[in-house]
Amino acid sequence: MSSAAACNRPDALPLLLASASPRRRELLTQIGVVHEVAAMDVDETAAPDEEPGALVERLAAVKAEAARDHARRGQWVLAADTVVTIDGEALGKPADEASAAAMLQRLSGREHRVITGMALLRDDGPVCTGRGETRVWMRPLDARDIAAYWASGEPRDKAGGYALQGRGAAFVERIDGSCSNVIGLPLFELEQWLNDLEDPPARA
Repeated sequence: MSSAAACNRPDALPLLLASASPRRRELLTQIGVVHEVAAMDVDETAAPDEEPGALVERLAAVKAEAARDHARRGQWVLAADTVVTIDGEALGKPADEASAAAMLQRLSGREHRVITGMALLRDDGPVCTGRGETRVWMRPLDARDIAAYWASGEPRDKAGGYALQGRGAAFVERIDGSCSNVIGLPLFELEQWLNDLEDPPARA
């Protein structure tokens, strides 16, 4: 059976997304993947000397494993984790205005990378992991740019302190790679995964 035919089976189950991110939900909806949500709260502390790509793949796998018990029999579970990295260091979500300003000052006028790790599993099967990576160039920012952006409320829950899908897009000069990866899911890679499944989740 082809993937397209399998997607249209009346008994196909929705994907279980192990994330509370509204951006990831929007991206799944964009490509027609029917989904439910079971957000998982896990320890996101990096291990000593853990490089950013390995970190996001590991955290995605941990989230997927945590959501396994919440899935129905035969239901696919997807988890993801995104990090902004510069000079080999991962930048998480800013804790406050000062940390957001420090992140944006560091990214100002420079290239950085956004890496999203993904993990997919079903029932008691193994976890499949992978990642997407995008190069991003940000224009120089001054103190007024940064203060106004913080006042907008947008940076508070965003890795690296900015959102490409929001007002932060005005700071980005260019990107090399997937836009959706920067937002929270590398849709090209995810679509390849889903197309390779014999019994994929439901599509709208």
